[in-house]
Amino acid sequence: MNILVITGTGTGVGKTMVTAAAAALAVDSGQRVAVVKPAQTGVGPQEPGDLDEVARLAGKITTRELRRYPDPLAPDTAATRAGLPQLHPAEIAAEVAALAEDHDLVLVEGAGGLLVRFDDAGATLADVAWALNALVLIVADAGLGTLNTTALTAEVLLRRGVECAGVVIGSWPGEPDLACRCNLVDLPEVAGGPLLGALPEGAGLLDPSEFLEVARTAMSPWLGGTFDPDLFAEQYTA
Repeated sequence: MNILVITGTGTGVGKTMVTAAAAALAVDSGQRVAVVKPAQTGVGPQEPGDLDEVARLAGKITTRELRRYPDPLAPDTAATRAGLPQLHPAEIAAEVAALAEDHDLVLVEGAGGLLVRFDDAGATLADVAWALNALVLIVADAGLGTLNTTALTAEVLLRRGVECAGVVIGSWPGEPDLACRCNLVDLPEVAGGPLLGALPEGAGLLDPSEFLEVARTAMSPWLGGTFDPDLFAEQYTA
């Protein structure tokens, strides 16, 4: 695995924290890591964006932000409203491929969900993943409604010939309700891939050393951690 595309089932599901966790674990293991945010929206020119938070938590990484748009909208609409150039999949893929030549791992964090549009032609993160022949990691909510959005995301990946690596719960609540507990079993089935982690709610408030230890227990060995989905589920479904 050299390139991993990280998408969410929507906004606010924890993509940035999952990206930071994967990056922190890789850095800790001695890997050279790059993180690409093709389009950052809803952030002004001098304001910190998602990559700043990833770098704060993960440590020494290379970061690339290809476009920044001030309005909190889909990249194509935000670009049009700001009078700024839109972003195209070929540009993203070229930047990621170049970084992959001298990094052990390149993480690509999308904006919003998988089919959020980058340009007027309807290009999306799914097109970027297909062009790179990269695996896609789905970041999902823990609770009610997540099965539908996760299934829709996984079905799009399948229909477009892009492989789903699995699913990570981006924010696992301290007191999970019945839907959350049942979803530990159901999410992997609808995603068509294993449950590869569950980051605890509020992980982004930790300092980098604490975050690394949380990431280690919350992420699968496939991502550099020790998370065991069966043991985790047993705590809540027994």
